[in-house]
Amino acid sequence: MFQRLPTVTKALLIANGLMFLLQWVLGDALAPLMLWPVSEGGFDPFSPGQNFQVWQLLTYGFLHGDFMHLFFNMFALFMFGAPLEQTWGEKRFLTYYLVCIIGAGLCQLVVGWWTLSHGGDAYPTLGASGAVYGLLLAYGMLFPNQQIMLLFPPIPMKARTFVIVFGVIELLSGLNGWQPGVAHFAHLGGMLFGWLLIRYWRGQPPFGRRGPKPPHLRRVK
Repeated sequence: MFQRLPTVTKALLIANGLMFLLQWVLGDALAPLMLWPVSEGGFDPFSPGQNFQVWQLLTYGFLHGDFMHLFFNMFALFMFGAPLEQTWGEKRFLTYYLVCIIGAGLCQLVVGWWTLSHGGDAYPTLGASGAVYGLLLAYGMLFPNQQIMLLFPPIPMKARTFVIVFGVIELLSGLNGWQPGVAHFAHLGGMLFGWLLIRYWRGQPPFGRRGPKPPHLRRVK
């Protein structure tokens, strides 16, 4: 089954697995690759310690807190990434995945800055969840009527409903402070930037119309 996976999906699974092994071996030495919040004093590009650096907007998405964090993100990448890559092609799929990671990171930076400016505590962020939520959104937009089976609880539902339910849960969780160790707004940021990128590719508002959208960007019933 792994051999039959599309190229980019397979490469991302391998990259995340290798980075997790490096975390296990090197421990805190990889802390500069996490996404650290921007302090009131900004950031120092020549001091790659526990402070924000530009490269962290990409590298944090290949680190994970523990094995279960890695497992669920990679399971979702396997489930949703493969059909999207087969539909879009390698280049477009990789672009989408990385844009969702960076977009999720930007949203998390805004939330972290706001939290620090109001006397709260902000912590480093890591994980591919922002990109995974972006993949989930794309799957729901392209295959809205495809049946998805939840793991907990095992309830089948349409992909479109699945996306709406998880989006609402993340929004409520972020606003109410549920699961404080989870970057809910980063998840929503991944969905937001994924939605914007698909709208851009389709030539839909707010980006204007550029003629008929390509067949591989249309909704599949």
